[in-house]
Amino acid sequence: MGLEEREEAYSPSSCIGGDYGPFVARYRTMSADARSRIQTWSEHAYGPAPSHRLDLFKPPDAAGHAIPVLVFFHGGYWQELSKDESSFAAPALVGAGAALAAVDYTLAPDASIPEIVDECRRAVGWLHHQADELGIDPRRIVVSGSSAGAHLAAMVALPGWQQAAGLPADLVRAAVLVSGIYDLAPLVGTSIDIPLNLADSEVESMSPARATLDGFPRSLVCWGEVETTRSSKPRAGSLPTA
Repeated sequence: MGLEEREEAYSPSSCIGGDYGPFVARYRTMSADARSRIQTWSEHAYGPAPSHRLDLFKPPDAAGHAIPVLVFFHGGYWQELSKDESSFAAPALVGAGAALAAVDYTLAPDASIPEIVDECRRAVGWLHHQADELGIDPRRIVVSGSSAGAHLAAMVALPGWQQAAGLPADLVRAAVLVSGIYDLAPLVGTSIDIPLNLADSEVESMSPARATLDGFPRSLVCWGEVETTRSSKPRAGSLPTA
């Protein structure tokens, strides 16, 4: 696939025939509505940087109960958006008796993809260690994300890093991956790559599609019917199903 084809294939606007700004605005409005409706939400620091923040939404009657939590990583090609557009699903999850953690992370070019992945892993590790205080079940952590966020969720779910961080190998119970980017190689040289500045070693180590999936948790891999050909569909067949 040539550069022009890759630019189009990985461009969000190419899927909708124009500006994707109204979709982001809708996410922002729905997320603000969730924060106003759910009085029990709270913001927490999972690390020392200003970007190491997450918003936690829980049912009002969750006190005394360890509830499952879905950890959501926003998209934006690792360089845009924030948790402020990421809590739109909170009302549905809270209504079902679960919690939502919407995670912020440092954006490129201020952080490389390996650094962003480390931050996201740190966020999930923090939730596990603080589970008792937060009222969530450390055995029922599900990770999710859309676009670049699905890539980050997959990198968190990948086995092999947890032991060194003092975390259980089965830290992540399941993954819900939406419209993800699982092979970074096609991004090299595109406009998306300008703030990322991907090195060959990062493409290899930070691409879930190039990783060994033994021990990967059960997963639900989703993509839209008008999406361009990317890596979600080919990758879906190689993951354990939920």
